[in-house]
Amino acid sequence: MFASATDNYFTLPCHDVVAGRGDTGNMRVRASAGGLSVHAVAGSNVVLLGLDLPKARTKGLLGFAIERFDPAENERYWLRGFKVFEQTAHGLPPGSSVSLLEHPLQSFLWADYTAKPGRAYEYRIVALHGKPKNLQVRREVTVAVTTERVDQGTHAVYFNRGVAGSQAYVSQFGNRAPRDGDRSDPAYDWLSRGLEEALLAFIGSATGPQFAIRASVYEFNYPMALDAFRAAADRGVDVKIVYDRRGPASNDPDRPKVWQVTEPAVTRAGLDPFMIARRTNSAISHNKFVVLLRDGTPQAVWTGSTNLTWGGLFGQSNVGHLIRDETVAAAFHDYWNRLSADPDYDLIRPANLVASPDPASPPPAGTTAVFSPRTGLQLIDWYAAQAGRARRSFFMTAAFGVHEKIAAAIAPESDVMRYLVLEREQAEGVRFDADRDVKIAVGSFLRTSILDRWTRERLTGLNRNVLYSHTKFMLVDPLTEDPLVISGSGNFSDPSVGRNDENMLLVRGDTRLADIYLGEFMRVFNHFYFRYLQQKLRTEPADIAFLKPDDRWVGRYYNRATPSYRQRRLFR
Repeated sequence: MFASATDNYFTLPCHDVVAGRGDTGNMRVRASAGGLSVHAVAGSNVVLLGLDLPKARTKGLLGFAIERFDPAENERYWLRGFKVFEQTAHGLPPGSSVSLLEHPLQSFLWADYTAKPGRAYEYRIVALHGKPKNLQVRREVTVAVTTERVDQGTHAVYFNRGVAGSQAYVSQFGNRAPRDGDRSDPAYDWLSRGLEEALLAFIGSATGPQFAIRASVYEFNYPMALDAFRAAADRGVDVKIVYDRRGPASNDPDRPKVWQVTEPAVTRAGLDPFMIARRTNSAISHNKFVVLLRDGTPQAVWTGSTNLTWGGLFGQSNVGHLIRDETVAAAFHDYWNRLSADPDYDLIRPANLVASPDPASPPPAGTTAVFSPRTGLQLIDWYAAQAGRARRSFFMTAAFGVHEKIAAAIAPESDVMRYLVLEREQAEGVRFDADRDVKIAVGSFLRTSILDRWTRERLTGLNRNVLYSHTKFMLVDPLTEDPLVISGSGNFSDPSVGRNDENMLLVRGDTRLADIYLGEFMRVFNHFYFRYLQQKLRTEPADIAFLKPDDRWVGRYYNRATPSYRQRRLFR
């Protein structure tokens, strides 16, 4: 088992600690002792821990264990994982987690996905040597971080769980779908992870006749959201909602038009008097934003990737992004006014381009909003240019594939780490094989048990088309002091730029926001990456399920030719 620290402990030097810049918390903090170093990057609900050791001190290293201390809860415990040593795993029930103190982390990157916003935490990392049945502490380091609060500051960001097909879901709720239409099912609280609650609270913040709400929606049938808009109107709030009403009705009951689902739900909620149909010749009215006004002045805007449906809020991975900025809110309000007149392409394209010109590369510091449809497709070239200018790292989610121009920008051989989360395998003809530093995770879940260690998983059943990842964002060099976050409703495609009603946020230089998005990206990426590899290999290899019983796992992290080497250096 585990040899106690007092049996294999030697005096460590004092920690060297460097705190990074953060608007409200210690977002980026480094600490080192005895050669072991940790770089903590804290978002709201995720803390990333990049670890490092000099290569000479990795001989006999079997991995790392991490202890978390939560002063608010007065709790101290070792974090847990799923991979185990085969030699000591006998008798463990399928799907059971294990202490990293007995089955350590064999990676130089770990994340705590159970952190809470606005909390101070201490993480104690120990390097374990020896053998699986006789693990010994050789060195340790402790780092203190404070996660970001979401109820203050310019940007508040809410990601739902987005990983219904997970061991955690099965462990808590069994291998079942959440109860259809029954919001009292606690599975929905877990799946929402605060997204639904934040949306309803934002609508509810319009408390009386001095307020107005201007929304533009695509899929719009989640009863509690519709009821929240109706309740606002009943309080005297001036409510108006633009919705997608394109094209003739579909005769296919399995693929109705969006409006064929929206309109009955709107009628049930009593919202018909407040709706404005978007009918003319844009492809789809794909926005998902809500502007809050007080005394006629725009105050804040809620936007992001989340459609107001059961599947949008509780199924596929989505983000709600609240901006408390009057200038940004005013830009969205002006855009809403353009949409509410139901203009055709000839009017709205040039108007959007005037209101939100193609940005410089890179864009100015701060928050810039970009609206579609717009004249020309130069914005696609701009997205590709941002992807190509990354000097250390690039991260992107794509529900409908990576545009060929963006793919061309990130495909060439480079030492820049590039990570993609895809809904499905990339279309033929767009490949990333030339550069091993492009790491891809495709939406997946475990359909079978792997070596009896993982239980079978299932999806919610709430989504038909996009099952896994519906977010649309890019992160350019997020770990630097000059990150760029691009997020919104558009899918980085020709239609999303030239034909659809869309909105995108460009936020440059905000390390707090970049850290929040990066933590959530890595949460989803790592979840899907393991499952994608298992599905792709279509086998049950011990290399996936079991830890190495010696230090063979270490080598790739110090081999300059490998992505693992660059990932270690990036996050450290």
